[in-house]
Amino acid sequence: MATSEGTEVAERSGENNSHGQNDGYDNKCIFCKIINKEVKSDLLYSDEELSCFRDIHPGAPHHYLVVPTKHVGNCKSLQKDHIPLVEKMVELGKTILQNNNVTDLEDIRLGFHWPPFCSVTHLHLHVLAPVSQMGFTSRLIYRPNSMWFITVDQLIQRLNLMSSDPVQ
Repeated sequence: MATSEGTEVAERSGENNSHGQNDGYDNKCIFCKIINKEVKSDLLYSDEELSCFRDIHPGAPHHYLVVPTKHVGNCKSLQKDHIPLVEKMVELGKTILQNNNVTDLEDIRLGFHWPPFCSVTHLHLHVLAPVSQMGFTSRLIYRPNSMWFITVDQLIQRLNLMSSDPVQ
Protein backbone atom coordinates (compact mmCIF):
# COMPACT_ATOMS: atom_id res chain seq x y z
CA MET A 1 0.00 0.00 0.00
CA ALA A 2 2.98 2.32 0.37
CA THR A 3 3.79 4.60 -2.48
CA SER A 4 6.92 4.16 -4.52
CA GLU A 5 8.53 6.55 -2.05
CA GLY A 6 8.11 3.75 0.49
CA THR A 7 11.26 2.17 -0.90
CA GLU A 8 13.13 4.88 0.98
CA VAL A 9 12.46 2.91 4.17
CA ALA A 10 14.57 0.05 2.90
CA GLU A 11 17.24 2.42 1.69
CA ARG A 12 17.43 4.15 5.06
CA SER A 13 17.70 0.92 7.01
CA GLY A 14 20.14 -0.84 4.71
CA GLU A 15 22.33 2.02 3.71
CA ASN A 16 23.23 3.71 6.97
CA ASN A 17 22.56 2.24 10.40
CA SER A 18 24.67 4.82 12.22
CA HIS A 19 22.00 7.50 12.26
CA GLY A 20 22.41 10.82 14.00
CA GLN A 21 19.65 12.89 15.62
CA ASN A 22 20.06 15.47 12.84
CA ASP A 23 18.58 13.20 10.17
CA GLY A 24 15.34 12.67 12.09
CA TYR A 25 16.21 9.29 13.61
CA ASP A 26 16.34 8.48 17.32
CA ASN A 27 18.07 5.13 17.90
CA LYS A 28 16.24 4.73 21.24
CA CYS A 29 12.80 5.22 19.69
CA ILE A 30 10.82 2.07 18.88
CA PHE A 31 8.80 3.89 16.21
CA CYS A 32 11.98 5.06 14.44
CA LYS A 33 13.14 1.43 14.48
CA ILE A 34 9.81 0.21 13.05
CA ILE A 35 9.96 2.78 10.24
CA ASN A 36 13.55 1.75 9.51
CA LYS A 37 12.52 -1.93 9.50
CA GLU A 38 14.93 -2.67 12.34
CA VAL A 39 12.01 -4.12 14.31
CA LYS A 40 9.44 -6.44 12.75
CA SER A 41 6.05 -4.77 12.42
CA ASP A 42 3.11 -4.55 10.09
CA LEU A 43 4.21 -1.37 8.30
CA LEU A 44 1.17 -0.47 6.21
CA TYR A 45 2.45 2.72 4.65
CA SER A 46 5.63 4.75 4.53
CA ASP A 47 6.87 7.69 2.51
CA GLU A 48 9.28 10.53 3.14
CA GLU A 49 6.86 12.35 5.45
CA LEU A 50 4.52 9.84 7.14
CA SER A 51 4.34 6.18 8.11
CA CYS A 52 1.53 3.99 9.43
CA PHE A 53 1.44 0.65 11.23
CA ARG A 54 -0.90 -1.36 13.44
CA ASP A 55 -0.93 -0.74 17.18
CA ILE A 56 0.50 -3.77 19.02
CA HIS A 57 -2.24 -3.45 21.69
CA PRO A 58 -5.32 -2.63 19.60
CA GLY A 59 -8.15 -0.81 21.32
CA ALA A 60 -10.55 -1.41 18.44
CA PRO A 61 -10.88 -3.82 15.49
CA HIS A 62 -8.97 -1.25 13.43
CA HIS A 63 -6.26 0.51 15.45
CA TYR A 64 -3.47 2.17 13.51
CA LEU A 65 -0.72 4.60 14.45
CA VAL A 66 0.20 7.35 12.01
CA VAL A 67 3.62 8.85 12.74
CA PRO A 68 5.99 11.29 11.10
CA THR A 69 8.67 9.27 9.31
CA LYS A 70 11.33 11.51 10.84
CA HIS A 71 11.38 11.66 14.63
CA VAL A 72 9.18 14.40 16.09
CA GLY A 73 8.55 14.69 19.83
CA ASN A 74 5.16 14.15 21.46
CA CYS A 75 2.18 16.43 20.90
CA LYS A 76 3.12 18.71 23.81
CA SER A 77 6.33 19.69 21.99
CA LEU A 78 4.51 20.84 18.84
CA GLN A 79 4.27 24.41 17.65
CA LYS A 80 1.78 26.25 15.48
CA ASP A 81 3.75 25.48 12.32
CA HIS A 82 3.12 21.74 12.93
CA ILE A 83 -0.60 22.07 12.14
CA PRO A 84 -0.18 21.01 8.46
CA LEU A 85 1.70 17.89 9.63
CA VAL A 86 -1.13 16.99 12.04
CA GLU A 87 -3.70 17.53 9.28
CA LYS A 88 -1.74 15.26 6.90
CA MET A 89 -1.59 12.61 9.63
CA VAL A 90 -5.39 12.74 9.91
CA GLU A 91 -5.85 12.41 6.16
CA LEU A 92 -3.53 9.41 6.01
CA GLY A 93 -5.35 7.81 8.96
CA LYS A 94 -8.70 8.16 7.20
CA THR A 95 -7.23 6.80 3.97
CA ILE A 96 -5.82 3.76 5.77
CA LEU A 97 -9.24 3.12 7.34
CA GLN A 98 -10.97 3.36 3.96
CA ASN A 99 -8.36 1.06 2.39
CA ASN A 100 -9.23 -1.44 5.14
CA ASN A 101 -12.97 -1.33 4.38
CA VAL A 102 -14.01 1.07 7.13
CA THR A 103 -16.80 3.03 5.48
CA ASP A 104 -18.40 4.83 8.45
CA LEU A 105 -15.98 7.66 9.17
CA GLU A 106 -18.41 9.00 11.79
CA ASP A 107 -17.67 5.94 13.97
CA ILE A 108 -13.93 6.60 14.37
CA ARG A 109 -11.70 8.17 16.99
CA LEU A 110 -8.58 10.16 16.14
CA GLY A 111 -6.33 11.56 18.82
CA PHE A 112 -3.15 11.70 20.83
CA HIS A 113 -2.15 10.70 24.34
CA TRP A 114 -1.21 13.82 26.29
CA PRO A 115 2.10 13.69 28.20
CA PRO A 116 2.93 12.23 30.59
CA PHE A 117 0.38 9.63 29.47
CA CYS A 118 2.21 8.50 26.33
CA SER A 119 4.55 5.54 26.32
CA VAL A 120 6.52 6.57 23.21
CA THR A 121 7.71 10.16 22.75
CA HIS A 122 7.58 9.96 18.93
CA LEU A 123 4.47 11.85 17.82
CA HIS A 124 1.74 9.33 16.96
CA LEU A 125 -1.89 9.68 16.01
CA HIS A 126 -4.18 6.91 17.22
CA VAL A 127 -6.69 5.94 14.52
CA LEU A 128 -9.43 3.71 15.96
CA ALA A 129 -12.55 2.22 14.34
CA PRO A 130 -15.28 1.41 14.86
CA VAL A 131 -15.69 3.24 18.18
CA SER A 132 -19.00 1.45 18.68
CA GLN A 133 -17.09 -1.84 19.02
CA MET A 134 -14.51 -0.59 21.53
CA GLY A 135 -14.54 -2.30 24.92
CA PHE A 136 -14.89 -0.56 28.29
CA THR A 137 -11.14 -0.28 28.94
CA SER A 138 -10.43 1.10 25.47
CA ARG A 139 -13.21 3.65 25.87
CA LEU A 140 -11.44 4.87 29.02
CA ILE A 141 -7.93 4.86 27.56
CA TYR A 142 -9.02 6.69 24.40
CA ARG A 143 -11.64 8.91 26.02
CA PRO A 144 -11.81 12.26 24.20
CA ASN A 145 -11.15 15.43 26.15
CA SER A 146 -9.71 13.60 29.14
CA MET A 147 -6.49 14.61 30.86
CA TRP A 148 -4.67 11.75 29.07
CA PHE A 149 -6.14 11.78 25.54
CA ILE A 150 -6.96 14.72 23.28
CA THR A 151 -8.68 14.81 19.94
CA VAL A 152 -7.08 16.21 16.81
CA ASP A 153 -9.44 19.19 16.97
CA GLN A 154 -8.34 19.94 20.55
CA LEU A 155 -4.68 19.76 19.59
CA ILE A 156 -5.13 22.03 16.56
CA GLN A 157 -7.10 24.48 18.70
CA ARG A 158 -4.23 24.58 21.24
CA LEU A 159 -1.66 25.03 18.46
CA ASN A 160 -3.66 27.86 16.87
CA LEU A 161 -3.68 29.75 20.18
CA MET A 162 0.08 29.77 20.52
CA SER A 163 2.75 31.89 18.94
CA SER A 164 5.87 29.80 18.44
CA ASP A 165 6.38 28.45 21.98
CA PRO A 166 5.79 24.75 22.81
CA VAL A 167 2.28 23.79 24.03
CA GLN A 168 1.81 24.44 27.76
